[in-house]
Amino acid sequence: MGASLAFPASIMVLIVMLVPILMLFRYSFNHFDNGMMVEGFTLDSYLKFFGDPYYRDVFLNTVYVAAVCTILSLILGFPVAYFLAKSQSRYKSLFIILLVFPLMVGNVVRAAGWMIILGNAGFVNYFLQLFGFTDQPVQMMYTPFAVIVGTTGVVLPYFILTLQSVLEGIDFSVEEAAQSLGANFFVSFYRIVLPIAAPGVAAGTVLVFILCMNAYATPVLLGGTGITMMAPALYDQITKAANWPFGASLALVLVVATLAMATLSNWFIHRRYVKTMVS
Repeated sequence: MGASLAFPASIMVLIVMLVPILMLFRYSFNHFDNGMMVEGFTLDSYLKFFGDPYYRDVFLNTVYVAAVCTILSLILGFPVAYFLAKSQSRYKSLFIILLVFPLMVGNVVRAAGWMIILGNAGFVNYFLQLFGFTDQPVQMMYTPFAVIVGTTGVVLPYFILTLQSVLEGIDFSVEEAAQSLGANFFVSFYRIVLPIAAPGVAAGTVLVFILCMNAYATPVLLGGTGITMMAPALYDQITKAANWPFGASLALVLVVATLAMATLSNWFIHRRYVKTMVS
């Protein structure tokens, strides 16, 4: 019954997602001549991407930023999700509302806030100079550091909410039982909580990684010309250069690489989860 009800919506989602990707796939093999796309079949766009060191660096920058942001989200988000899952406080709903509240603000607005905080005359540099850590403003804007900080701030709530929903299904009395039998907090956490939470960790990291790989507004506003990522690069090819074949090839490379790395990380976490549970 449930499958039959979900079938029409699943078909609609599949069509909405699959048709644009198939169109981009076809466009990526066309020619680009005299500022126009010409029907044909050529691998020039893909050869240009893999043969040009600039675009290889753009791809590696994207993977690097996405990986660092995912790791930071895991490190910073797990304790918060763990606290919320175990909390019996009457203020728990308020904490979750505060966590969801940033999601109601657009990425552009949040990036503008980070520009004020990380700018040469911003909040961070003001205190660095006030307490004598530096005599001159530290250049943080338009660097990979600013992009990583801003992107992590955007995706962190997604990770916490995803993981928290999984952790709430854990019977924490098992953890308490392990501690009563002599296991310290770290042993019980590693041997009991972490394996059970592995599916939530996998879901959260995959979601965060995909969002980071496809980030546009934050890298443009905080990275500027200091770092270029795939989404801004393909946007420029399609809107500014009107090079649809090359822009489509960049989009296809981004989609395939994102899905491949997300699937690989998901497989690794689940494999580790099963191995730990068995042992």
